[in-house]
Amino acid sequence: MAAQCPTPVNLAGTAPSGLLPLVTLAIGFVMAMLDVTAVNVALADISHSLRVPLSGLVWVVDGYTLTFAALLLVGGALADRYGAKTVYLGGLALFMLGSALCGAAPDGNALIAARMLQGVGSALFMPSSLSLLTHAYQDDRVRARMLGTWSAIVAVAAAMGPLVGGVLVDRYGWRSVFLINLPVGLLGLLLAQSVIPAVPRHWRALPVFSHVLGIGGLASLCFTLIEGPVYGWTSAPILTSAALFATALALLVRRERRGAEPLLPRALFDTPRFAAANAIGFLINFSAFGQLFLLSLFLQQARGSDALHTGLQLLPVMAVFSIGNLLSGRITARWGARLPMLGGLLLATALTALLAGMKPDTPYLLLALAVAVANWGVGIAIPAMTTTVMQVAGRSYANSAAAALNANRQIGALVGVAIVGSILHAASGWDSRLPLAFGAISLAYGGAALLVWRYIRNPAQSRSVRA
Repeated sequence: MAAQCPTPVNLAGTAPSGLLPLVTLAIGFVMAMLDVTAVNVALADISHSLRVPLSGLVWVVDGYTLTFAALLLVGGALADRYGAKTVYLGGLALFMLGSALCGAAPDGNALIAARMLQGVGSALFMPSSLSLLTHAYQDDRVRARMLGTWSAIVAVAAAMGPLVGGVLVDRYGWRSVFLINLPVGLLGLLLAQSVIPAVPRHWRALPVFSHVLGIGGLASLCFTLIEGPVYGWTSAPILTSAALFATALALLVRRERRGAEPLLPRALFDTPRFAAANAIGFLINFSAFGQLFLLSLFLQQARGSDALHTGLQLLPVMAVFSIGNLLSGRITARWGARLPMLGGLLLATALTALLAGMKPDTPYLLLALAVAVANWGVGIAIPAMTTTVMQVAGRSYANSAAAALNANRQIGALVGVAIVGSILHAASGWDSRLPLAFGAISLAYGGAALLVWRYIRNPAQSRSVRA
């Protein structure tokens, strides 16, 4: 997030100068971001190679997201208690181990387990990387410049993921999508050990039972949504897992309201804007990642594209997120966060509703144009949503608010992929799959726009309402 320029690097813990800390920490973060999106274009080859059914492919994507989302808050707490650098190095090593196991997986179950291990590693090193970057650069102006560069790097990595994955799968097979992480991760480990200064520890409460409830509830929800079409929605395993989810959720809400050590400061919920902005983040990721999963399978299964051409076709529709991100800051600075959120989400709602009428033989240019414009609108909305959360949190609760938003967005991605997977499983052909899937995506974007219209006001408007 930030860059400092004073002292040269040394092992005593002083901050290095120049871009080296940014590049060092970006290695791990970009590796994980590429992995999240690149795996989508490898799904068809994974299915063919390991004989993985559709529900298994959903687990390949969501297994990573499950452990990542469930342990994000834990990762932040551990970084505070035991040191961000220690947790970062441990998490990056764990991610590399998971990547090696993915590359060597003999069957679908082994691959899913290894993906879950990757998620655990990401939950440890990704929050720590932002903390280390902030401490590496002490000058406020340099830090702001490095934060902008960091955001651009992350956006480019996410957009390039499908293309990078397509090139790797085309040249070296699907296992290379995971094995490429080993040399890259090793470079990141060595640089971080020598370049990144340690950050002082500080005590932070770790409400273990609340975290267990969150992890158990999320795992139960994931199993219910993914395996529901396989076992049957009224089968004993599905009803049991749904009941476990409901129970865990009720207990967690009770502890958050009454417990002495809530996961999130209760002051954040003094205004409905915080909960609304988090729900908006959930719905945005529900739609965006559900759509990426849908398009990756559609292009390969219905259109017959290989992994490389799928990556090439997804590149332009992913790149527009970055263009929207850049435009959002200017709009927000002039008109506040409400306008870019509402306008961007309404645009995405309308375009995905049109896509619900798409046929399997719709020309690619029409498909790409509609998806790109929808993604551009979402790209405008996302930074404004983040701005709203941080405005509500203020400096006192910024870390907790950011962790909550990230976790909610990851849960949204998990649920979105699972729901789209259930639709694909239930519908027999792409003629019916596309309207149902894009209909669900459009409803989620519409729900997010409704939350903006009802709850999100610019700070001046919010003060006048309370007054």
